[in-house]
Amino acid sequence: MPIIPYLHFKGTCAEAMTFYADVFGADDLHMSTFSEAPPDMGMPNDPSRVLNSSFTVGGHRLMASDYQDDAQGDAQKGVSISYDVDTVQGAQTLFDRLLEGGDIVMPFMPTFWSKGFGMLRDRFGTHWMISVTGPDLSRS
Repeated sequence: MPIIPYLHFKGTCAEAMTFYADVFGADDLHMSTFSEAPPDMGMPNDPSRVLNSSFTVGGHRLMASDYQDDAQGDAQKGVSISYDVDTVQGAQTLFDRLLEGGDIVMPFMPTFWSKGFGMLRDRFGTHWMISVTGPDLSRS
């Protein structure tokens, strides 16, 4: 069974997951809102908050939802999503797209383990680690 990252947002899940699906080229984005839940579940009748969403990229799923109004939490504060790319150019492009409106944690650059690696916190609060692990891996 795979481990599937599940992100939590404070009202920006729909915007974030639509952005991520675009960045990663996913064409199977699915979203359900709290208002679509069966009434007997006791969920808030809120069509603006996402109860569950997902898409697949590279054969792996990314899932997310919004917190309920009264839930406490700090979206993605202590977790990073690591994503590997085959080429330096592809990794740099992905890093730059995710960085739009976000903050650099570690600039994208060559490291002793990769021709390209960078860390960022995107505008939705999700932390990303983008790394080159394909044919461009050798540092020769």
